[in-house]
Amino acid sequence: MSLHVIVGAGPVGSATARALAARGDQVRLITRRGGGPEQEGITRVAADANDADALIRHAAGATALYCCAGPAYHRWPAEWPPLMAALIRAAEATGAVLVTTGNLYGYGAVDAPMTERTPLRPNSVKGEVRARLWTDALAAHDAGRIRTAEVRGSDYLGAGAVSPFSVMVLPRVLAGRRASAPADLDAPHSWTYVGDVARTMVAVAADETAWGRPWHVPTAPPLSLRALAVRAAELAGAPAPRLTRMPAFALRLAGLVTPAARELVEVQYQLRRPFVLGSSAATAAFGIEPTPTDDALRETIAALR
Repeated sequence: MSLHVIVGAGPVGSATARALAARGDQVRLITRRGGGPEQEGITRVAADANDADALIRHAAGATALYCCAGPAYHRWPAEWPPLMAALIRAAEATGAVLVTTGNLYGYGAVDAPMTERTPLRPNSVKGEVRARLWTDALAAHDAGRIRTAEVRGSDYLGAGAVSPFSVMVLPRVLAGRRASAPADLDAPHSWTYVGDVARTMVAVAADETAWGRPWHVPTAPPLSLRALAVRAAELAGAPAPRLTRMPAFALRLAGLVTPAARELVEVQYQLRRPFVLGSSAATAAFGIEPTPTDDALRETIAALR
């Protein structure tokens, strides 16, 4: 039985904690308020992960340290760098392998499916933040100070998932109401299931040959936002969705009063053009097949009802 320390109890952190506890490992789940799932094998700890000394104390003796935290969307530039610095310090002091939940912002706007070999060319403030987090961790790895890897997924599906689809579209579809999204409704888009993120995190942490590089979470074939909404309505027994494309100016107007909407303006390229994740490398390395989209949608819908 080994100790695994997880920072953050959002959908990925909670799923990772459950997966580790279910196989008999000890899990220490760190959040500011001591929240998270109640399950045998999971100890919930209230602590500030930005406090490197506290993080070192809680991670002492751990096999792996998982970063599943998510600062408020509009505060990434201010809050991500000190959190990653604390995580790197803790990994260096304890010897725990650091596995971080990443995303695709660092690639910027692309013209082809993204793989782990796609260069980091961020075209947004948030993309620059995410790219810097990884380069800092990788530099510490290459210097022999820590062992680390990053696990990247696209927009999430699953219980607790937060994405333009789960926040702006799905609740209104389930209610039989018209939904609007700042997107090309028919552009192919990858949707990653949070349970598959957790499985990949656990697999990467356990395989020393996987460290020192990013991995893409095994992800089902892409579906446009319209196709995803149609299938969700079918699975939920809801009326056929009525979708409209939100013009860019409307999102900017919403951003005047809503921080989350304001932050979406610079990353609209992710929704207004094809945004496809290639993930065959992780499936080949770890044998993880992506969860079917229907199953991921059923869980997403159940959590909203």
